Amino acid sequence: MSIQELIVQKVSNSFEVSHLEVINESHMHNVPKDSESHFKVVLVSDDFKDLNKVKQHQAVYQVLAEELAGGVHALALHTYSVDAWQQSQGAPDSPNCMGGNGK
Repeated sequence: MSIQELIVQKVSNSFEVSHLEVINESHMHNVPKDSESHFKVVLVSDDFKDLNKVKQHQAVYQVLAEELAGGVHALALHTYSVDAWQQSQGAPDSPNCMGGNGK
C-alpha cells in the first residue's frame, strides 16, 4: 500500500469524513522521482465543528504520527467543518518549492 493510500485509509477510519483529498505533491519538490514525502490533505469533517485550527491539525497529526515520524517530510493540512467548507472557496493552492538541495 502506498503512503498516500495509507493516509486516506487512516484519516477515513478516524474522522467522520464529508470530503477528503490527499494529494502527493512530492513532484513539486527536489526529491527523487516517485517519492511520497510531501502531501496536501483537504479534510472536511463535522468532527472539527467546535475545534479551532490548531486543535483540528493536532487531531490529524495524532492519526498520522507514524507517517510523520517516517517518510513523510511535509504535510499541508487544510481542515474544515462542513459549514466552514460550504462558506470557503475551497482549499488554497500550494506554493511552489522555494529551494532545497540544488534549487
